[in-house]
Amino acid sequence: MVTSLVLALCTLKSGPAPYGDSASCCDPMSPFVSDPAFVASHLPPAPLNFTPQAGKMVHFTTADKKEANGFFVPANKPNEPVLIMVHEWWGLNDYIKREAEMYHFKLGYAVLAVDLYDGKVATTPADAGKYMQGVNPAHATATLDGAVSALKDGAFGTKFTKAGTIGWCFGGGWSHRAAIEGGPFVKACVMYYGMPDTTPADLAKLKAPVLMIWAKKDQWINENVVSGFKSAMNAAHRPLTVVPYDAGHGFANPSNPIYDKAATADAEAKTLAFFKQNL
Repeated sequence: MVTSLVLALCTLKSGPAPYGDSASCCDPMSPFVSDPAFVASHLPPAPLNFTPQAGKMVHFTTADKKEANGFFVPANKPNEPVLIMVHEWWGLNDYIKREAEMYHFKLGYAVLAVDLYDGKVATTPADAGKYMQGVNPAHATATLDGAVSALKDGAFGTKFTKAGTIGWCFGGGWSHRAAIEGGPFVKACVMYYGMPDTTPADLAKLKAPVLMIWAKKDQWINENVVSGFKSAMNAAHRPLTVVPYDAGHGFANPSNPIYDKAATADAEAKTLAFFKQNL
């Protein structure tokens, strides 16, 4: 069960704590690190022999005037959209870079996988928890704002006019935040079992439909969180599609002990169709 500490810090009227809460000092999912079951649900990722075929590391300036990193894959042709991808709690590792290239090859879009850990990559749950707890929401938001500006201004060789966002776990919540920050530039948002933002003022800025991939056995992004998100999105008159799977948190991660190959394939197909429909 989720500890009382996690419930106290990460629920608000049976829903998630908002990113927009100025009193928040850390990522909304960081209190989960206090739950041994959450940590135990993430096995260290197996070594991956990955050589980029189309992407490369890039740098851009954040809205708070610092340097940020990303892995950028250019589009196949002009006028294609771009996906803003946010890593899970391990950081911008080779698995995320491979995922960025996979989405590029299957859709033809450009992809910018944004690094919210400022160059740190975890290989153990202890480090992953430390890095996630160390995320400053204001700086992470400024990093996403900087990414959007760089994409719109042509910092990577192309001026993009529309984007989608996607992320998993830690990155799922930040995918939602990226869509909020991106305003009308972002046309589609996909979040895999991440903590959503339910702040009315933030949702008022959201212009993109949201596809939430939800694991029904998830102890943390649980039914209360999803129900609260549905209510908040309905009150804000924002479109939300929740696709449930009879699986646990992190089911789409091949290095996770509860990896579900069939559910992952189905969720990926729905994600690709969602992006094609809206982008």
